[in-house]
Amino acid sequence: MKNFKKGFTLIELLIVIALLGALAVGLLAALDPFEQLKKGTDTGIRNTAAEFQGAAVRYYSIKNYMPWCSDATTCTDPATVTLESLSATAIANIVTTGELKADFVQLAGGQLGNIWVTGLNDPPSVAACYKPTSKSFSSNGNTKFNKDGTLASQQSGCPTGNPADNCYYCIK
Repeated sequence: MKNFKKGFTLIELLIVIALLGALAVGLLAALDPFEQLKKGTDTGIRNTAAEFQGAAVRYYSIKNYMPWCSDATTCTDPATVTLESLSATAIANIVTTGELKADFVQLAGGQLGNIWVTGLNDPPSVAACYKPTSKSFSSNGNTKFNKDGTLASQQSGCPTGNPADNCYYCIK
């Protein structure tokens, strides 16, 4: 009579565990969690920049002057400044018209310092730009501007995805 024992040997179990570990390491390397975090941050900054730019354009359509102006005849356009350093009055003016939420600054979560704003009252225009940190946003075709919204020189190799390049993603 033969005795059959059912189950796995210790060696078989160790081999399976080693294979699963190797697959997990390979998957983790392929997903690159830090790159995913950078993409999430870039998406949040892009959405905040787009929200401000759209609100400034809508403000102009209501008032016939940009939010940093006191009226249609008296206006000093800001130089290229961060959204954080743009006058609090300008953001308050947009909030007053209902084009931005009252807690826009709090909802931005500290991202306002990463967004550069350039605006003109005559002719009316506003550009909101940021420098992407993720590889996918850096190599995006829309990442081809200087922080003031002007087209970057093609000699700089923009966009290459190289973080040292002076290439910004702009909403205009």
